[in-house]
Amino acid sequence: MTRAPLPDRAEVLTVLAHFHDRPPETVEEQLGSLELTWLIAEFEQRYGDLELPDEAVDAVRTVTDAVELLRGAVGPAGRGQP
Repeated sequence: MTRAPLPDRAEVLTVLAHFHDRPPETVEEQLGSLELTWLIAEFEQRYGDLELPDEAVDAVRTVTDAVELLRGAVGPAGRGQP
């Protein structure tokens, strides 16, 4: 069984861009709580239920933070692999 590729920055920016119907290159580095909630919901639709500790989610402030969180959640050690 082939594993889905880990999410990268480009994918995260693309998902965030859809949130406000804008080009990915205009997404700011800082994330708001609604953007983060949207992002997590979108990735759970793609990868299944993600086990994200509240402390880890609360620490996300930037796109870079979100990429790291999501890569860890869907990676080999994460539970988000279909």
